[in-house]
Amino acid sequence: TTGASSDSDSSTTVEFMEDNPDGGCHIYRSGYYGTGISVVEGILEVNIIQMMSIQMTESQAENSLVDFVVTCQGSLPTDVCTVVSDPTCQVSKSVVCDPIVVTDECLLTIRRAFEGPGTYCINITLGDDTSQALASALISVNGGEST
Repeated sequence: TTGASSDSDSSTTVEFMEDNPDGGCHIYRSGYYGTGISVVEGILEVNIIQMMSIQMTESQAENSLVDFVVTCQGSLPTDVCTVVSDPTCQVSKSVVCDPIVVTDECLLTIRRAFEGPGTYCINITLGDDTSQALASALISVNGGEST
């Protein structure tokens, strides 16, 4: 056993190290430790309350645009991520993440482009520094019309 001591500001700190059979050592220290714990509410729930197709002219129809109206409960989100996948929700086709500013009520519209007609799985995740919440839906896109 070895010992070390140091004096600073009239206080004494003593550390002891003890040999261990596995070749390491243990350090024993005495003293007090304090910390604070903050409990945060977080984002509790996300709901897609409406999906609206954006009408475009034939010359603009290379991608179909859909607006998703989303609400949430709990704390206000600071970012939104949208994952567009195949109808089984297994193979991702695109992922888009954006910062958002929500001031007093969690009601926002998210516009996303779809590469062509078909059925897609959409996952919308709202997040902040401490939490995330997810809503999923299947959407059928028919060249500028969605159901």
